[in-house]
Amino acid sequence: MINHFRIGELNIKYPIVQGGMAVGISLDNLASSVAEAGGIGVIGTAGIGLFEDEKNYKKACIDALRKYIKSAKEKTKGVVGVNIMVALNNYADMVKTSIDEGIDIIFSGAGLPLELPSYLKKDSKTKLVPIISSLKAAQVIVKRWIRKYNYLPDAFVLEGPKAGGHLGYKYENIFEENYSLEKNIPVLKKYMKELKDNYQKEIPIIAGGGINSKEDVEKVLNLGADAVQMGTRFIATYECDADINFKKAIINANEKDLTIIKSPVGLPGRAIKNEFIESFRKGEKKPFICNYHCIKTCDFKNTPYCIARALYNAAKGNIEEGFVFSGSSVDKVNKIQKVKEIIEEIFEEDKNE
Repeated sequence: MINHFRIGELNIKYPIVQGGMAVGISLDNLASSVAEAGGIGVIGTAGIGLFEDEKNYKKACIDALRKYIKSAKEKTKGVVGVNIMVALNNYADMVKTSIDEGIDIIFSGAGLPLELPSYLKKDSKTKLVPIISSLKAAQVIVKRWIRKYNYLPDAFVLEGPKAGGHLGYKYENIFEENYSLEKNIPVLKKYMKELKDNYQKEIPIIAGGGINSKEDVEKVLNLGADAVQMGTRFIATYECDADINFKKAIINANEKDLTIIKSPVGLPGRAIKNEFIESFRKGEKKPFICNYHCIKTCDFKNTPYCIARALYNAAKGNIEEGFVFSGSSVDKVNKIQKVKEIIEEIFEEDKNE
């Protein structure tokens, strides 16, 4: 199997990126563990302030982000990134803070990160990696970044419709073959070759969504991806920052337990069915006062529940008052492992290097 890949001058031992699972699932512990094991560890930033001080949410987000980045970098010399959703109301502050703290990579999706290079400073070494779901999105970003900033993305994450959490697709497209990784990796690879020919810059493709096993990884790399993004399987690890009840929800679930929800933020999402999801589908409302308005696209005045609060509850182990996002391969995750064991299992021929 192909191993070692580069993003600019960053040399990563194994071609695997841990998905940036937000609202307390991937914080400093999981991110640093993946980085230390030879992959790219990623801190999920959405809702991060809930774990610091809810009374002053915006300040809490900045304080928490600084704390978790510093902690992760103290625990490992490996490559650590952050995932920052474009839809965040405090997007600019989170990007600036990450760059100030010297984060290695910013992964940015849930919208097109059209202004992301504007936050870089002259001495910034942070790499910028958009998360996309189509060739068209990549082309729009490249056109804008070249014209306004004379900057090309350092890599792309192509996230397919089998991923967990919020999906960058219309509901009706999620199960269509034309939107699969199998269809879109070769198309995006061809475009990356054109960019390399025109601008002499290597732009790797990181493909994610429903990837779980060594076989999954080999298949995606053989299609032309340079690395994979994997999220759900890393939840079932000792190092994951979520509560044990959250991890048990993953290892006890199978494919028939998955459902696509309509999220208050305006995107479909893949989650594990439970009574909380069934209740809001029946029209029941969960009374709350929105102290955050954390997502620009959230219809917080009319939504039946607060998704930030629901995900926070679940991450803290109170699954009954929230729910668990999951990728489509959840039925293959049936035990809790160490991060290093998972990575060695996938890249087994390299584990004695």
